[in-house]
Amino acid sequence: MPPSPLILVADDEPAIADALLYALRSEGLQAEHCLLGAQALERVRGGGVDVLVLDVGLPDLNGFDVCRRLRGFSDVPVIFLTARNDEIDRVLGLELGADDYVTKPFSPRELVARVRARLRRAAVPAAAGTDAGDGWLERGEFALDRGGHRIRYRGQALDLTRYEYVLLDALLQRPGAILSRAQLMDRGWDSDADSGDRTVDTHIKTLRAKLRAAGAEPDPIRTHRGLGYAIEA
Repeated sequence: MPPSPLILVADDEPAIADALLYALRSEGLQAEHCLLGAQALERVRGGGVDVLVLDVGLPDLNGFDVCRRLRGFSDVPVIFLTARNDEIDRVLGLELGADDYVTKPFSPRELVARVRARLRRAAVPAAAGTDAGDGWLERGEFALDRGGHRIRYRGQALDLTRYEYVLLDALLQRPGAILSRAQLMDRGWDSDADSGDRTVDTHIKTLRAKLRAAGAEPDPIRTHRGLGYAIEA
């Protein structure tokens, strides 16, 4: 039997950390705790961590700095845990590569549910295989041929423009994760002349129309107001 997923909690408040560790372990998950951002980076670099629950207000490095450094060598899912609730903080965290954002006070059960959601979504690429060995990778109802820049939905090839392909490919690489407009633009926009929030929104609109025409009901692309977009594959 494979080992249970390992959740690393980086938080310097003992009461919160203890409650989280208890809740995670009660659900059959492995859980470890560290107090500092540098310790979290070192532990993730050592391997075996499946989700990082990361407090923004750590004593040595703030969570944003930890996430920025982490994304230089790991794509482990990150759930920010913080007392801050300003939209700018949420957007910054997501732009740095976080997958979710929980504000204090919170329910440990809610946090465990979010952890399990991240584990399910992270397992999608690992479970995806090739279609008859021809290079197609499955993502739920979608199939991607990244080498050939092609995407199919329920076996039907989608006639996508360059930017529609870039957006859909970026979303499908991390199903369920919210990607900000800035993150999406970084994937394929060449110049400022072609970029901007409205430009992303326009291409998302045309992409949704093509998915509807291919039978995608309900709409798999979710809008998270003030944050960005996510896809349920």
